[in-house]
Parts: sequence; C-alpha cells; structure tokens
Amino acid sequence: MATRIQKQVRQQMLKDKLHVSPFVTDEELAAFLTVSVQTIRLDRLELGIPELRQRTKQMAENAQTKLKSIGSGELVGELIDLELGRSGISIMQVTQDMVFEKTRVARGHYVFSQANSLALAVIDAPIAVTGVANIKYKIPIHVGEKLVAKAEVMKQRGNKYFVWVKTRNDKQEVFRAKFIIVTLAEHDEPIGIKQ
Repeated sequence: MATRIQKQVRQQMLKDKLHVSPFVTDEELAAFLTVSVQTIRLDRLELGIPELRQRTKQMAENAQTKLKSIGSGELVGELIDLELGRSGISIMQVTQDMVFEKTRVARGHYVFSQANSLALAVIDAPIAVTGVANIKYKIPIHVGEKLVAKAEVMKQRGNKYFVWVKTRNDKQEVFRAKFIIVTLAEHDEPIGIKQ
C-alpha cells in the first residue's frame, strides 16, 4: 500500500512539474523524481500526458488560435503558450543561417524579433505596435541553442501595455527586453509615441 501512495505522490509531482515547466524531458523528470526514465514514461501513459514533442505541438496549436494583434506567420519562433493580455511563451532553434559566419554568434535581430513578436502576440487587441523597446543581450548565443522566450504583461496604462520578455537557453537567461506596446484603433496612424 505504501508503494501506491508513493506512486500517487510521484505522479502528482510529475503533473506539478510539467505545469510549471512544460518543456521538461523524460530524462530531466526522471532525475528530478529520482526514478527511471521508463517509470516516467509509464506514469505519463497512465496519466494521459503525451511525450514532450506532442505536448509542444498541442500547446502550439492551441496558442495559434488565440492570436489577435499579429498573424501566425508573422511570429518569429514557435508560439507554444498564450494567455491574451497576460503572458506567452515561444521557442526558437538557432540555425546556421541565423549566425555570423566569422564569429558563429547569433545575429541580434533574430533574438530581438522573437521577443518583439511575442510581446505583440500577448496583446488582446486587433492592432498593436511597438512604441518603445529597452533591450539587453546578456551572453552570446550560438548555433543549435534552443531559445525559450517568456513574455509577461506587467501593467497597462490606457492603450499602452508594458511587456517584459525574458529569453533563456537551456542554462541561463541570454536576453531580456522591456517593451511598451501601443494599441491603436483601426483608423489611427502610428505617427509617434508620447511618453
């Protein structure tokens, strides 16, 4: 009977961990729960939790249907979670064509574009533009790295949304940005942003 309780506790911990960190691999879950990868796979199967690739695909499909301010083809990276007006997550794999030939470091505009398009995506309005961007590149990013960007609406003042985006590789934060995103009525023209 004690084994059953441990299993229930372990499975609840597995669900809690995946809720907080949906991109955790079976291997990482096994290390976290100090069990075998096979035990994790059996637990996932029993709980009806798909493998990482399928979870990511399902999250991306659900998030794409919520987009308002930009089209899904305009997003840089793959949108995998979106709560309009609050937060969003996108992932992007750094490929060979995204790095400088000489230094092998990712070109900054790709990293910025992922963050900026995600900041626009979280806005719950049909038209939104970037008014201000305060950005910081923290460490060089290289080919093959998977970047996970998380956007959060920190506050709203009138038609201005203050959105923070933090981008991490698998080890640490590599980029962060603070955006002021401005929503417009369909007849407005984005001439200038007053502070």
